[in-house]
Amino acid sequence: MALPSHVKYLIIGAGIHGLSTAYHLALELRSRQKGSGRDILVLDKSGIAAGASGIACGVIRNNYFQSAMRELMVHSVEIWESDPEAFAYLPVGYMQISPEAMQEDVASIARQQKEIGYESVLIEGEADCDRYMKSLFHDWQARGVTSVLHEKRGGYAKNVASINGLATKAKNEGVRIITGVQVNGFKFSGKSLAGAVTNRGTIDTDYVIVGCGPWAKKIWDLMDLPKKVSVKGSDGEVHHDVPMWTYWSLQEGTLGIDPELQRTNDGGMSPVIHLDSSAPLYSDEDGSLITDKMWGIYYKPDTNFGGIQGGAAPIKVETDPDKVAVDPYGPASPDFVVGPEFAHMWCSALAHCQKRFEGKSRHYKKEPSGGIGAFTPDNFPVFDVFRENCYFIADSNHGYKMIGVGKLVAQEICGEPATLLKPFRFSRYREGKLHPVSHSPFPWS
Repeated sequence: MALPSHVKYLIIGAGIHGLSTAYHLALELRSRQKGSGRDILVLDKSGIAAGASGIACGVIRNNYFQSAMRELMVHSVEIWESDPEAFAYLPVGYMQISPEAMQEDVASIARQQKEIGYESVLIEGEADCDRYMKSLFHDWQARGVTSVLHEKRGGYAKNVASINGLATKAKNEGVRIITGVQVNGFKFSGKSLAGAVTNRGTIDTDYVIVGCGPWAKKIWDLMDLPKKVSVKGSDGEVHHDVPMWTYWSLQEGTLGIDPELQRTNDGGMSPVIHLDSSAPLYSDEDGSLITDKMWGIYYKPDTNFGGIQGGAAPIKVETDPDKVAVDPYGPASPDFVVGPEFAHMWCSALAHCQKRFEGKSRHYKKEPSGGIGAFTPDNFPVFDVFRENCYFIADSNHGYKMIGVGKLVAQEICGEPATLLKPFRFSRYREGKLHPVSHSPFPWS
């Protein structure tokens, strides 16, 4: 497909955010009689779902300590539920299983889920938690669990299939998607963007939407936005020269056993399991101590990955962000794929949780997996307008589950402010309106 010389709306990235925004913007333009999908062009330097969305674990949950994140996720879950077939969505539920150190945090989440009408069940106390888990999985054996938050909604989606579903919806609205086109710079007109300079020519545009996940820093730098920011902490102290971007190496993999083995006692589909634990973790191979610090894992049976798929907390990349090589991305990266240490820890953690996984570490799929995420200063998303006519969607690796962000961004572009996006403005760093953090070992909880 030839590149047009001009397009009204130019979207960078054919992943969850770019395609969701394209689809919903096409609907908004048509319903408001302001245009159509033909006014929208999506560019991707590789292909549809070629980035983070294509390798995502696909978990969809509401389990956030931050009220703004919970409310945004209710909206996103509703989008997933609106067309589960097209989005390859499996509403199996989600379980947050936690130790005493997190009990107050989890109870707070449960209360606020109830207030916003999001169905979940909270179990507290070690004995009651053990009984509840064994009522679902007879071989449950994790120790030190004092709270279980069982979300009845949520679950997971098949990553590539769901992105292709979005692409089909967008194309049906007339949106053009061109792959193999890399944005290498921008044309400026005063403070605003006048066009994008690509490897196949320049495209003039009236409006730019950036939704490119791990490549957010690259586009940010091309727009000549600040590499460092000042952040006002909750104590009122202002921290200067905080890097706008850091990278974290994602830790995910697959245990290559029949996913049907992970069924509930009544033969039903297993919910997504997320366990955070302060109990010592011992090797399932030789009994040696792996860690006596707080740790966490998540897992689910998934025919898409061909086994039990999941991960653990990401590892911060200490390299200067300007020197981090995002490409080649994902499994093709020589630097940011998981190693044997992750496989040992994660398989041992599975055995810590359920007896059925004991002695199964030899089935771990020794194939490249994992990826890298671009994180903001507080590890939470930034949804805001920069350069007067560029809507920047920086998901801070929360992205895939947030399919609903595209709909809200489309509304804002059409002049309708989205209350759910207000807490994620860039100005929060200067104003000290940061999101609270929990006791979870994960940077995004």
